[in-house]
Amino acid sequence: MKNAIFISPNFPTNYWQFCRALRKNGLNVFGIGDQPYDQLAGQVRDNLTEYYWVDSLENNEAVYRAVAYFIHKYGRIDWLESNNEYWLERDAWLRTQFHITSGFQEEDIDRIKYKSRMKAYYAKAGIPACRWRMVDDFDGCMKFIHQVGWPVVVKPDNGVGASDTHKLESEADLRRFLDNRRTWVPYIMEEFVHAEVNSYDAIIDSKGEPIFETGNVTPMSIMDIVNHQDNSIYYIVKHLAPDVRKAGRAAVKAWGVKSRFIHFEFFRLTRDQAGLGKKGDVVALEVNMRPCGGFTPDMINFAHATDVYQIWADMIAFDHSETPVGDHSFCAFAGRRDGKDFALSDSDLMKKYYPAMRMVERIPDALADAMGNRMYVAVFPTQAKLDAFYRDALAENKPQPAPKPAVSPKTAGKAPAAPKPAGAKKKQEPTPTPKEADKK
Repeated sequence: MKNAIFISPNFPTNYWQFCRALRKNGLNVFGIGDQPYDQLAGQVRDNLTEYYWVDSLENNEAVYRAVAYFIHKYGRIDWLESNNEYWLERDAWLRTQFHITSGFQEEDIDRIKYKSRMKAYYAKAGIPACRWRMVDDFDGCMKFIHQVGWPVVVKPDNGVGASDTHKLESEADLRRFLDNRRTWVPYIMEEFVHAEVNSYDAIIDSKGEPIFETGNVTPMSIMDIVNHQDNSIYYIVKHLAPDVRKAGRAAVKAWGVKSRFIHFEFFRLTRDQAGLGKKGDVVALEVNMRPCGGFTPDMINFAHATDVYQIWADMIAFDHSETPVGDHSFCAFAGRRDGKDFALSDSDLMKKYYPAMRMVERIPDALADAMGNRMYVAVFPTQAKLDAFYRDALAENKPQPAPKPAVSPKTAGKAPAAPKPAGAKKKQEPTPTPKEADKK
């Protein structure tokens, strides 16, 4: 193993650490990105053998030329990766074009990217999945809804995150979606699952065996966070639940995953649901053949006192890792949304949880829809302390009702009427005519 290309080493901003780990293992690491070289952060520049700037990573021809340049100058490329959901198809296309056999090829994309194609592999793994159909017209959708009931969820069959995902609760919602959808995008409709999301995050070796395993829990719906612009929370578990580990490993075998950092998502039912299972059961959601996004690799490091960037690079260079894993903890992410009136200010939250805090940063705009605008990452030894942190981090001041005026608006600013003398009689008003009575 000698030469590796990393696509978009500058974004997300923490991904330069994958490059650093590869360099530490003796590889030449070549970056291809859309940010000019002189604007790259120092950590990115310092951990690349050479960088090739393209005007846009969407430009197939430009990225193709970049790979060809590195091959011409340095010889065969042994590894090409972005670890980014958005570029998985581009990565596979480049590997296929240049016969880089150490990762997914173009022919693999359907089964790893299209949600409808994933269902058969879940069945192969013995993991129940929700009922579904591809969106066609109103009558076809209603026929499915009569079977599963409201609500239903619709989303692009090949999508990233919760983008363009909708919860439909009525015929009016369905008609609105059908009228406004992107007609060139295939959508999948699924029955609604009452659940929280539990993930299986692992680094898999060339034989399909895990080198490292952990997971996270997302108690809130990412779809609701995006659509309602809500705050965001999820956490790395202290210990991976046995049923999630079992489901994750079964899915790895079903897909034939090798030499990957993966993020497989499952539902854990929060109530009994006919056709799926009992409360607490693990049910299929979707597979992601890359690490969990954003700063999750850093959170995994904090939770397990390790370095998953290095474990991943060890898998590439040596097919095993001796990077130590230390004590286990919970690692919490709280993403606050701009414009909300929080009970604890940023500084007060920091003061209260300063010993536990590991990261406090502004979230890049490209990730803000699903993650909020300002993040707090903290480590806790117990679930109780984790829950207390979330209560403090997300509590908002409730708007106070407007105080009642001390005087009537009609009399405000007027001098109070003089008291009537004792025994004074009230002035008799004339009886109103019918027309005057109507006005009153």
